[in-house]
Amino acid sequence: MQTETTIANGPQPAKVEVREQQGVLSLVLTGSWRLGNELPLTEDLRKKIESGRARRVAFDTSSLKDWDSGLLTFLVKINELCIEKKIELNSDGLPEGARRLLKLASAVPERKGAKKELKKEFFLSLLGGKAIDFFRSASEMVAFVGDAAIAFSRFLVGKANFRRSDLIHLLQECGAQALPIVSLISVLLGLILAFVGAIQLQMFGAQIFVADVVGIGMVRIMGAVMTGIIMSGRTGAAFAAQIGTMQVNEEIDALQTLGISPMEFLVLPRMVALIVMMPLLCLYADLMGIVGGMIVGLGMLDLGLTEYLLRTREAVKLTYVWIGLFHSAVFGVLVALAGCLRGMQCGRSASAVGEATTSAVVTSIVAMILATAVITFVCQVLGI
Repeated sequence: MQTETTIANGPQPAKVEVREQQGVLSLVLTGSWRLGNELPLTEDLRKKIESGRARRVAFDTSSLKDWDSGLLTFLVKINELCIEKKIELNSDGLPEGARRLLKLASAVPERKGAKKELKKEFFLSLLGGKAIDFFRSASEMVAFVGDAAIAFSRFLVGKANFRRSDLIHLLQECGAQALPIVSLISVLLGLILAFVGAIQLQMFGAQIFVADVVGIGMVRIMGAVMTGIIMSGRTGAAFAAQIGTMQVNEEIDALQTLGISPMEFLVLPRMVALIVMMPLLCLYADLMGIVGGMIVGLGMLDLGLTEYLLRTREAVKLTYVWIGLFHSAVFGVLVALAGCLRGMQCGRSASAVGEATTSAVVTSIVAMILATAVITFVCQVLGI
């Protein structure tokens, strides 16, 4: 029985002719077996091998023009097919270089677990695994917060071990370099609050109270929340990426080997920088938001500058300012802890750094929303 599979794609097409005689399946390879050419499909050969009674596969490459790794790929697939069908493979007819490469490829078995296997899990098993992961993550988070509190207490008494130059650099990174984006978002937020308030207040001829809406909204909560969200996406993600990359490069292990606490050397300066700069950025965001509301009041509602400023001063109380500053300080702690925690938990691969960065942003935003709800409820109870 003789059959031939020919695929002509190029000046010298790759051909394989199948000859079966006395239980030996001989594959006659001719033409150019290079990756640039389209090579014969192993599925066709599988059907021919399964349809016959061959117990051995041999090769004839006397008419083979040239070859590269395309031939080796073909041979590896034929070898796997022979192993699957328990057929002997005779490679004596192959070129010497191809024989050595095939022997090398088949000598190293596939590492167990190299291929990701999809396992079907029952709902209860999946739910239990998620619950175990949640409690494990919660315990790690509590331990991390405790270590951070100890490091901060050592900082307050002047015994923390970190570089002052790092703290100064982080103060600049978290403060001055964040002013452009904070300015843009705060002004736009003030414009939005003024637009929304003006539409309703104009129905009653009470446009002047736009100053109350913008002033109280920005100073009491919105300035702190928007600044916190900006810093979580900008600075918290950067903290997670920086520490995660150090984890991948085993720099944190080196610090521990040298007897240097990563909590004090890496986490503490970042936490202090955000605690210091977040209230200042919040005050700046409040001012920019009031300016955005003023633009709408002066441009659309025909309000006077002095009238708008006096109404804002009358509406905004000092208590509201302190509440906003307290929000921002809490948000600074949460953003720093979330970014550093996810960085410390980062794995040893490049993809793990991206996952740590994403997780840091999500964790910090969720934590800020929960903190806002708690603080707002407490303020309501206290009547402030």
